[in-house]
Amino acid sequence: MDASQIATQIATQIATVTAEHKLQFPPEILAQLRPGDRYQFSLTETEIVLTKIPLSQTDLDEFLEHLEELEPNPNQPTLQEISEIVKEVRQELWSN
Repeated sequence: MDASQIATQIATQIATVTAEHKLQFPPEILAQLRPGDRYQFSLTETEIVLTKIPLSQTDLDEFLEHLEELEPNPNQPTLQEISEIVKEVRQELWSN
């Protein structure tokens, strides 16, 4: 199946509106969506068109706010641990 056949197949998929008024997309469409992607809705009498908003147009303040809300990664090494690793690597490199 070539790219045009895939595009045609995806373009003809059907989304269903759930009782909670959410769109339930087919798996082929969901595979194309990434968390954080933003879409603009355009409405006409017979169509709802979703257009992906390029990353460069997203709001930096909103991104930074979201970043601050994230929990710290418990597996991330501390600055002290990173410093020790760097010292060890430097010693190994200089001793050879």
